Amino acid sequence: MTVLRRRLVLLPAVAALLALIAATLAPTWPALAQGAAGGAVAGAGAEAGKQSRLVLRFLTTSDYPPFNFYDEDGVLTGFNVDLARAICLQLEVTCEVAERAWEDLLPALERNEAEAAIAGHAVSADALLKVAFSERYFHTPGRFAARRADTTTEATPEGLEGKRIAVASGTAHEAFIRQYFRGSRIIPYDNPDIAREALKAGEVDVVFDDGIGLSFWVNGTVSEQCCSFKGGAFLEPQFFGDGIAIALSKSDPQLKADIDAGLAEVRASGRFAELVTRYFPYRLY
Repeated sequence: MTVLRRRLVLLPAVAALLALIAATLAPTWPALAQGAAGGAVAGAGAEAGKQSRLVLRFLTTSDYPPFNFYDEDGVLTGFNVDLARAICLQLEVTCEVAERAWEDLLPALERNEAEAAIAGHAVSADALLKVAFSERYFHTPGRFAARRADTTTEATPEGLEGKRIAVASGTAHEAFIRQYFRGSRIIPYDNPDIAREALKAGEVDVVFDDGIGLSFWVNGTVSEQCCSFKGGAFLEPQFFGDGIAIALSKSDPQLKADIDAGLAEVRASGRFAELVTRYFPYRLY
C-alpha cells in the first residue's frame, strides 16, 4: 500500500521499539525512544503550539491492534491513540480522537475535518500531494524465528544456505528473502499463519515475517512456546519502508512544527518508551 497499511501482514495484536534506523541488511538497534534532537528548537515549537491552538483533532482507525482498536469496554485505545493524547498533553491542548474508515482519513484532512491522522501512514510522494507529515515515529522490522531446539542455525545468508525458509507469498518479506537468501530453499505459503504453523510442525527450518506479529506469536499460546526469534531485526527500507508518521492537514503551516515538537517532548519525557513497553511487551528489535 502507499501507506504503511502495507502492514506487510495482518497483525493479530502487536511489540517494543526504539527508532530511526540505518538502511542496512544487518540487524540493527533503532533508537525510537531517543530524546529530542535540537531540544531548544523543539521546545520553542511546543511553546508556539501552546499559544496558537486550543484543540487538536486526531483521526484513526479501530482495526489495527495494538496501534488502534476498541478495548473490552468499547473505548478507542492503542499505541497511536495514547501517543496522540501524549502529544496533546505536551502541547497543553484539548485532544479529540475519532474513528474513521482507513480510506477516508486523508480525504478528511483535506476537507479540514481534523488536523491529524495517526493510523500507520507511510510517507509517500502521492500522499504528500494531499497532506503533510510529521517526523517518522515507528519502524516495523522483518524477523526470523526458528524452533527453540535449534541452537545452531544462524540467521544470515550463509547460515541459512540450503535451509528451508517459510514466508508468506506475495509479501515484501518474500521479496526480501528472494533477493538476499538465494541459497536457501524458499517455501511460500498463502498467509503468515500457515507459514508459522509449518515452522511449529518442523516442516521448515525458519520463518521470516513481520516482526510485530511474529513477536506476539512466538510469545503467545498459539505457538505453544515452540519457537523463538533467531538473529536480529532487518529494516531495509526498500522492502519494509522507512517508517510511519502522523498525516497532517496542509491548511495550518504551524501544525507540523507543533506536532514534531510535541512528539520530541513525548520522547524526551520518557512517555514514548512507556507506551512502547505497554503495547509491545515482547522484544521487537
